Amino acid sequence: MAVSQQVFLRDAMRRLNLTRDVFAARVGVKRRALDTWLLPEGSQEFRSMPEVVLRFVTEIVENDSLLTKYAQSVQSGPLRDRIAVGGKHQLLSVEQFGRESVEELFRVADLMQPIARRQKVSRVLEGAVLGNLFFEASTRTRVSFGAAFCRLGGSVCDTTGFTFSSMAKGESIYDTSRVMSGYVDAMVIRHPEQGSVAEFARATNIPVVNGGDGAGEHPSQALLDLYTILTEFSRLGKLLDGAHIVMTGDLKYGRTVHSLLKLLALYRGLKFTLISPLGLEMPEEIIEHVAKLGNHVIEQSHDLADVKGADVIYATRVQKERFSDEQLEGYTAEFQVSKALIDQYCDENVIVMHPLPRDSREGAHDLSVDLNDDPRLGIFRQADNGIPVRMAIFAVLLGVENLVQHSMRDVTWNPPSHVGPDDAVFHGMY
Repeated sequence: MAVSQQVFLRDAMRRLNLTRDVFAARVGVKRRALDTWLLPEGSQEFRSMPEVVLRFVTEIVENDSLLTKYAQSVQSGPLRDRIAVGGKHQLLSVEQFGRESVEELFRVADLMQPIARRQKVSRVLEGAVLGNLFFEASTRTRVSFGAAFCRLGGSVCDTTGFTFSSMAKGESIYDTSRVMSGYVDAMVIRHPEQGSVAEFARATNIPVVNGGDGAGEHPSQALLDLYTILTEFSRLGKLLDGAHIVMTGDLKYGRTVHSLLKLLALYRGLKFTLISPLGLEMPEEIIEHVAKLGNHVIEQSHDLADVKGADVIYATRVQKERFSDEQLEGYTAEFQVSKALIDQYCDENVIVMHPLPRDSREGAHDLSVDLNDDPRLGIFRQADNGIPVRMAIFAVLLGVENLVQHSMRDVTWNPPSHVGPDDAVFHGMY
């Protein structure tokens, strides 16, 4: 560089009209890393920025079209208004987000981390009530949403399954939604029929979050997955732009991959390798949607050897509950993502993900448990990230995100240093 690193970075931020926080998010690094790059070169904590970051920023500032694309757009009003659906503060699809708005949500999620990690508490939603309406089996998503709402000071009312609901008596979705709206301040809804959550949302003006609608979308899962990828890449010094993302398993009915693929397509120059058993390929309309969004490479395969060189491997279980004519009960042994496969085709920095639950029954051949003590396995860090991301969703939709920072106070109990007995393996990774 003809100029110093500090001058180069400050000039880039000026030309892009970005704050340090936003600039760091755009290049896919933590704010504290950027701060060390901006220190005087004689400083003890000064660090040289990676060559890949230098090339990336140089490409942007020297290319007028990219400069326009990555410059901070002048948008007014809170995030919840910018992602609103028909003027309503609801989260029904990842298509409500652009790259800028999703990264803004993630900055709110970063703010929630001390609360999610049991270091701080907040009561910004004290008095608010969440209605968790799950008409389809769920453990992680239902509890995660409830815990996220409670950690902001709210309370939760749950209902699960059709059997004990008035819908079993013939009540319409409209009536159920309108009645529940009189009881609670926000709703999370999971329903086995695609499009049903949007029908719930049309009948109310309170915030509604799609907790999964059949084989359609699962936006909060995709958001926490993307947040996990960005967090892991920041730790590894990688950028998401230009990464190789592998999705494997039941891509036809796996709603998590449908939503995640759409979100990832907001980034630049990704290579997607979509590996599935015959008959369970990614729906064509989703591939077409992604193809329209940018200069991405999309390859479909039925061979797990094509995970070679992946930066992220996202595995999914067989969604037998959504099958109509398919007879597949599980994957064959040759289709299992295992430690042997990862060792053979991937390097030490690959991130292995799964939306959970993984099917551990004999013959299912879902994501192998032999990766459990391998730091490349990110599934538990991924699940943990569901709390700050869902806290951020609630805070944004209910308009309290700017109150959280000043509402925090120290916890009064003594949380464990590691949540799980094997978590010490990953201690210090962040």
